[in-house]
Amino acid sequence: MSRLSRLDARVVAAVAALGALALLVMLVVWRRQDLLGVVLALLCVLLAMVTGVAVSAARQAQDPEPTDRPAAAGPPELMPYGLDADTLDALDSRDALRAVRDRRRGRGGVSDR
Repeated sequence: MSRLSRLDARVVAAVAALGALALLVMLVVWRRQDLLGVVLALLCVLLAMVTGVAVSAARQAQDPEPTDRPAAAGPPELMPYGLDADTLDALDSRDALRAVRDRRRGRGGVSDR
């Protein structure tokens, strides 16, 4: 059995776009309103989706994203009390969050109740 070579995404996009266009023209010319018309319309939509995915794959192949991208973190002055999302997930009680806030203000964690 021979192996098929892998097609380029641009070729797949062009073939799928031509197929979708041909089906659309057939639907408009024939004006069928039966099962065959529905099948042709579904095939047209499927080929249009394949075209979109292939175009996206071709664009991504041209401009690959860097593999080791630094994490996007905001400036510390915009983050409330210097806490990140992982710390806020860990601190689910109000008392623990209040203690962290008080410690940041310099009270040493003593509450005023």
